[in-house]
Amino acid sequence: MLPHAALRELASLYRQTAADLSVARDDPASAALARYLNTLLGRAHNLIYSGDAPARGIVHFYTRVYPRVFRETFGYTIAAVAIFLLGAVAGLAIAWSDPGFERMLLGGPMMDTIERGEMWTHSIVSIKPLASSAIMTNNLMVSFSAFAGGIFAGLGTVYLLFFNGVLISVISIACARAGMAVSLWSFVAPHGALELPAIFIAGGAGLLMAKGLLAPGYLTRRDSLTRAAALAIKLLLGAVPLLVIAGIIEGFISPSDLPVAAKFAIGASMFVLLAGYVTLADRRA
Repeated sequence: MLPHAALRELASLYRQTAADLSVARDDPASAALARYLNTLLGRAHNLIYSGDAPARGIVHFYTRVYPRVFRETFGYTIAAVAIFLLGAVAGLAIAWSDPGFERMLLGGPMMDTIERGEMWTHSIVSIKPLASSAIMTNNLMVSFSAFAGGIFAGLGTVYLLFFNGVLISVISIACARAGMAVSLWSFVAPHGALELPAIFIAGGAGLLMAKGLLAPGYLTRRDSLTRAAALAIKLLLGAVPLLVIAGIIEGFISPSDLPVAAKFAIGASMFVLLAGYVTLADRRA
């Protein structure tokens, strides 16, 4: 890929050659030069306007552009994790001190299922493809909502992250009281290793947009938001494949009868692969 200055020079030379070709065509004595310039322009045109193949552009984005963007904006992802954990601590404290809060938040049918010692996820097994598609759609909606919440000064993003932290704590307490802690976390581990980071990344993208809106610095608020949004969208796009993979795992592997150790091993493997990808990919000098 040519640097910006080289691209400007190439465009200038292309226009100048086209002008020279126009002059040479009007001069019968310059027929040989006109043929040469016409051939040169034809080759340059094919090179300039051919563009990258879509597949090559996608590969370039996910192998080079996205890992750099993730590392540059890592602080926002960490901030999203902190908000989620704050909600988790709040949910833990409330649910532990007030058992009635679980039923109020989770609803009667889900609490009745937990109190019977049953996992509400068993229904997924019989409709795996449909469930996987629904899970992917839901996860994408949550992540896009966390991203879009940044436009409201980050309030929507903070609310979604905090609420999901509260929710997972309350479910954890309810399952622990019913003796189902292992069942819960062995279900969450395989897909959660990708799903939760993807939601944190989307939340970080929302916080990045909020920062562009609230703290423009020396830029106008519009220019600051535009610049932040361009970076945030790249950050969000990197989370989409993670959510798709997580949805497939959640629909087919998480509710399966695989041994508990195997499920935790799958989750750990997914997390290690993800961590290696975002930290090591495109580490060029």
